[in-house]
Formats: sequence, structure tokens, C-alpha cells
Amino acid sequence: MNTPLWAIEKGWSAWRGRSRLSILIYHRVLPAPDPMRPGEPDVRRFDRQMEILAHHTHVLPLPEAVARLEAGTLPPRATAVTFDDGYADNYHHALPILRRHGIPATFFIATGYLNDGWMFNDTVIEAVRWAPDGTLDLTPQGLGRHRLDDMAGRRRAAEAIIRAVKHLTPPVRNACVEAVTRHAGAPAPERLMMTDDEVRGLHEAGMTIGAHTVSHPILTLVDERQARWEIHESAERLRAICRAPVECFAYPNGKPGRDYTARDRSLLRQAGFRLAVSTAHGAAAPGRDPYQLPRFTPWDRAPWRFLIRLALNSGHDGALAHSGAHSGS
Repeated sequence: MNTPLWAIEKGWSAWRGRSRLSILIYHRVLPAPDPMRPGEPDVRRFDRQMEILAHHTHVLPLPEAVARLEAGTLPPRATAVTFDDGYADNYHHALPILRRHGIPATFFIATGYLNDGWMFNDTVIEAVRWAPDGTLDLTPQGLGRHRLDDMAGRRRAAEAIIRAVKHLTPPVRNACVEAVTRHAGAPAPERLMMTDDEVRGLHEAGMTIGAHTVSHPILTLVDERQARWEIHESAERLRAICRAPVECFAYPNGKPGRDYTARDRSLLRQAGFRLAVSTAHGAAAPGRDPYQLPRFTPWDRAPWRFLIRLALNSGHDGALAHSGAHSGS
């Protein structure tokens, strides 16, 4: 790994004395770097990051870590690893690395995409990847015009389209994504998401399986009846697959107050979930609402920067900046 000693010491000094839990977010582990997905680690980078966690932190299963946080018995430099959505590379690439380093992880599954499904963002990325060179004109859909002269332009176009449609209601979002595929070309025929058997394989390997809704809607954009169904149905599907309780939940997109509110936290309690994770940055301190646990994405490529980022993240308590996230706790 060859992490500089001075970097480790700087990290330790930043981390010292903090009884906080840092929860890492991942989505995919790619077989090789992908210019259309620069934020996703490949197997080499992910392996280095897990080596750092195994050597320099106390990695705990998320349910145990939260229970120990609440009990005041959390070890120093505590971390937990999570994955969102349910990509097949979680099973084929991430799992062998996790097992080699002895690292437990929690996988939050959007059950409606298991087996042969495609999430909307992947559909956009692959459609734009394979679109003809030139201009992609989506002005009739309110999505602008995009130059596709090189891979950087294609990446910018995909990112802009995803940002534009992410917070639309599911029916409108789906219609926009269908328009993108019509204009740009069909996505490559590839299975991206896990099968039921692969989810079961993660559970049997000792990993924690959590729910992430059925169709990955922004919960604030659906009514209470639909939100309740998304929460309950995803948990029931996973219980049937794994023949085990499902007590952990990840909010789609996960911004407090914007993507979920007190209503959704109440629905999770009613459904029997013990904890839920957001995407508020920072680390969880004692007394933290277990239904609003912060997480962060470790984007640094250099191992020593990754380590320092972990340490610095522990200095932020993941404050909930939106008033809607506080009510009803």
C-alpha cells in the first residue's frame, strides 16, 4: 500500500478522541476504469481502499455499529461499508475483495430492478455512450442540446440529463428517459443488476441485506400510500429471498428534507426497520437519530488521501441542514 507515515499520523491526529461512526457509500465496483463513470472505483482501487480500512479502522457490520454507537461502546476509528441499488458487480467483484480483507458490508437493494432491470441513470449513460457522434437534441423534452464529439462530452451530457430528470416524478422521469433512448439509441444488452440468487449469496456470505425501495423513487415526490408500498414491498421481497429479517433502509438519493421527511421516517418505524441511512455528509455521533445516519462517498484515488478523508469526515457530525428533516424525530 505504501501509505506515507506522515499521512497516517496526520489522519490519526484528526481522528483521535472521536467516538463517531463513518459510513461509506459505494454503488459499483467496475472490472476496469470507465470514463463514463469516473466516480465508480474499479477492482484495483476498491481493493486498496478495503486494505486501508482493514489495517487502519475498526470495520463493523452496520447494525452492530449503530447498536454500539447507541450503547456507548463504539471502538475508535469505527467504519461501516454500504452499497446502494443492487448491481451485479457487487456480488462478482466487490464480494471477493470484501471477504479477502475480512470486511462486512451492507447492501441496500432496489428490488424492482433485480434480475433483468435497468435503473434510469444507467439507461441514460449507456444510451449516450452508444449514440452517434454529433449533437444530441433533446430540446423538445426540455433536456437541452449536447455535443457528443468525444467521451468527455458524452460524460457531461449524461450527467446533465441525469441531473435534469432525477427529481421528476417517476412517470415523467421514465418518459424523459425513454425519449433519450429513442434519440440516442438503445442501451447495450447487458445484465447490470443482481439476480435473486446473488442477493441470497451475499446474505449467505455474512453480508447484511437492506431495503432501498422497489423502484427507487424520491420519496418526497410520491404520496404516502405509494411510499408505504415502496418501503413494505421491498422489505417483503428481500425477506423472501434471504429468509431473514430486513431491518436496514437507505433513502433513495437521501438528502434530508429534500428527498425524505418525517413522514417517511415514521413509515420505516411502522414497518419494523431499526435504522436508515441518508446521504448527509459526516459521521454519526452518539445520540444521532438512527433513522437519519449520515454517509459519505470516498472519492480520493491516492490511498493516503483516502485515509485522511476518512479521518476528516469523522470531524463532521452530519448536521441536518433542512428543517423538514428535524420534525417528528
